Amino acid sequence: GHIVSIAPVAPPAELGLGITPRWRVSIFLSVLNVHVNRIPADGTVTRIAYRHGAFVNASLDKASADNERNAIAIRLPDGQEIAVVQIAGLIARRILCTLQEGDSVQAGARFGIIRFGSRADVYLPQGVRPLVAIGQIMIGGETVIAEVPA
Repeated sequence: GHIVSIAPVAPPAELGLGITPRWRVSIFLSVLNVHVNRIPADGTVTRIAYRHGAFVNASLDKASADNERNAIAIRLPDGQEIAVVQIAGLIARRILCTLQEGDSVQAGARFGIIRFGSRADVYLPQGVRPLVAIGQIMIGGETVIAEVPA
């Protein structure tokens, strides 16, 4: 996929992470990309929240708010929290997630898939800035989105 948006945005309300904006990195996956989703950082899954929604083009910013999604909160070892949101697109109408609340997860591990044209949003911890740029090609399990201080 490739980066379509980097913006300070409040995480999905259903995760209970507050309303303070944090950096959201949005990755669009076209029908030609690999749609496997990977964990962005080591931690523990604290909440998973599925929400029904629309199926607008996943390359558009409004897809983050309007489309069907599965939001996952992960507590990092230092106590900070990040969120990963699987977002269905215009063609994609099936989100699969193998995680459960309480799962211990490792960076780069596969956790789900979104079928055919989708989006993944990563909400970084407060104060952490992205290391990627709009238009950048992402390689699952390899491209570093941000570095969280230890």
